[in-house]
Amino acid sequence: MGTVKSFRDLAVWNQEMDLAEKVYRLTARFPKEERFGLTAQARRAALSVPSNIAEGHARESTKEYLRGLSIAQASLAELQTQLELAGRLQYATQAELSPLLELATSLSRQLYALRNALRRLPSEAKRGQMAATSVPNSQLPTLNPREQS
Repeated sequence: MGTVKSFRDLAVWNQEMDLAEKVYRLTARFPKEERFGLTAQARRAALSVPSNIAEGHARESTKEYLRGLSIAQASLAELQTQLELAGRLQYATQAELSPLLELATSLSRQLYALRNALRRLPSEAKRGQMAATSVPNSQLPTLNPREQS
């Protein structure tokens, strides 16, 4: 299976990118008066998740990587709240929102799993170069299905 050499090798990052794309497409249909409100906030939160995964992965220590993943986790919770509000305001139907909220819940679990895997690394692996680049795939939640073949 190899090692994770880039944030692009992480299933959670790829799925977060898919979620962000779906959020952008959904919010394009929100009322124009929400352009600087809920639309902008949801898009910012959706983009923040994969961005913080990527930024954390690029940092020089596991501690900084964990911080990036923690910020991504918080942004994901923020996005879930905004999607719930969009439903309450009837900007989107439950049929549109349910798959996004289910994906967000799954991704939240994956982020926790990745954080826990990084915390379990031996202390010597946490020193020096970016330890997360040497985490075996078997210790990560899942690989991107495109990368598994």
